[in-house]
Amino acid sequence: MIDVDLARRLRDAGLRWRPSPGDRFVVERLVDSDEGVGDVFTLSDMTIEAHEHPTGTVLGFNGTTEWALDSVAADDALWLPREDQLRELLGSTFVSLTRVLVDGEPLAYRVTVALDGALATGPDSVHVAADPETAYAHALLAYIEASLRLDDSDGADGHATN
Repeated sequence: MIDVDLARRLRDAGLRWRPSPGDRFVVERLVDSDEGVGDVFTLSDMTIEAHEHPTGTVLGFNGTTEWALDSVAADDALWLPREDQLRELLGSTFVSLTRVLVDGEPLAYRVTVALDGALATGPDSVHVAADPETAYAHALLAYIEASLRLDDSDGADGHATN
């Protein structure tokens, strides 16, 4: 699972969350407090459901007994995307996931993405981390940041400036 700091970096870079069953999240205001450190929740039709309202999405906690939490606004929750979600978000830029072996033992995972084909920004981008999800998350962060740089180079009329 990716850590909270990396999830924040993804969100702050522009990654948006549309809550659905199976998604993991933390209640951000509790992350740095004594009462909620390490509490990761999973959306489920039985225990935590996303309720759409005109004012925004609310995550309803159905029948929880650990502590009194009825609901929380989705804006107060921080999404911790799973490996499959990160890979899907990379789309056609994803090239490969490989294990990095040292003396035959897995030491890390390497994700390669082709940012040059998707964004015309240069050669493949390689991201190495101790687990696949973190490597995927770093690759996605690079993709988002490269997309933003490309957007910044566009003129007001949508055409690239030279």
